[in-house]
Amino acid sequence: MNKILKKWFKKEANNLNDIEFKNWKEYVREKDIILDSLWVLPEREKTGVHTREYWGNFIPQIPHQAMVRFTKEKEWVLDTFVGSGTTLIKCKQLGRNGIGVELVPSIVTWASKLVDQQENPYNVFTKIITGDSRSEDTKKEVVKILKQHGKDKVQLLIMHPPYHNIIKFSNDPRDLSNASSIDEFLKMFREVVDNYADLLEKKRFLVLVIGDTYSKGEWIPLGFLTMQQILNTKQFILKSIVVKNIVGNRGKFNQEELWNYRALKGGFYIFRHEYVMFLQKL
Repeated sequence: MNKILKKWFKKEANNLNDIEFKNWKEYVREKDIILDSLWVLPEREKTGVHTREYWGNFIPQIPHQAMVRFTKEKEWVLDTFVGSGTTLIKCKQLGRNGIGVELVPSIVTWASKLVDQQENPYNVFTKIITGDSRSEDTKKEVVKILKQHGKDKVQLLIMHPPYHNIIKFSNDPRDLSNASSIDEFLKMFREVVDNYADLLEKKRFLVLVIGDTYSKGEWIPLGFLTMQQILNTKQFILKSIVVKNIVGNRGKFNQEELWNYRALKGGFYIFRHEYVMFLQKL
C-alpha cells in the first residue's frame, strides 16, 4: 500500500474512532468489530448488568459495534429511545459519555438504577432524562446537560423506536407504540429526527435499529419506511444496512411450532431479522 493511501486512511479513521492504521487488525480483534452486513450472533451479550428482562430492548452488541466504529473514548452518545438503558450501560463499559431519553417514568427509575450499578472505570457521565423525544422541552434538557460539560454536539445518535404497535410500552398517547396508524407512527418518528438532528456533529453517525411488522395479511416494511423519513430530511446519507439475526427473540420463545403453522397457513415467512441502519450526517 503506498504512502499516500496510508496517510489518508489514518487521517480518516481517526476522525471517527480510536483506530490507528498500524494497529488496525489488532483493534478489530480486540473490539470484536464485525465488518460484514449480516450479523448472525449466537447469543445476547451478558457482560456487566445487561438484562433481557425488558421487552423490546435491543442486544448490547449493537451499541457496542456502533461505538467502537464511530466514536472515540470520552465522546458523547445520545439515545432517544433508551428504554432499559442498554446504550448507557455500554457507554460505561467502553468509556463514552451517554444521555438517554425515555418517556415512561417507571422505566426511567428502573433503568437509572440499573445503569448506576454498572462499573464506571473510565469515569464517564451517563444520565437518563424523563421526557418525550418529540418535545422541544426534552431537547432543552439534553442541551443543558451538554452545555454543563462544555459541549454542544453529540458524536453518535442512536434511535431504537417501537416497531409501531407490536409491543405496547405504555398508555401514553405520546408513545409511538400507540400511534393510530403507520402514517401517524412515521409522522411521530420524523418529529423525533427533526428534534435532534442538529445536535449530531457533522460527518458523524445516526444508527437506526428497527424491524418490520405484519398487519392484516400484509408485510409492512417499517424499517425502510423509517429510514426514508431520515433521508427525507436531506441531512443524512445512507452508509450501510446491516441485517441482524434475531432467532432468540423472546416473543417467539417456546412457540416455534405455532409460528411455523401460522406462516404456512398465512402465506408469509417468519421474522428472523431486524435492521441496523447507519446514516452519516452531511
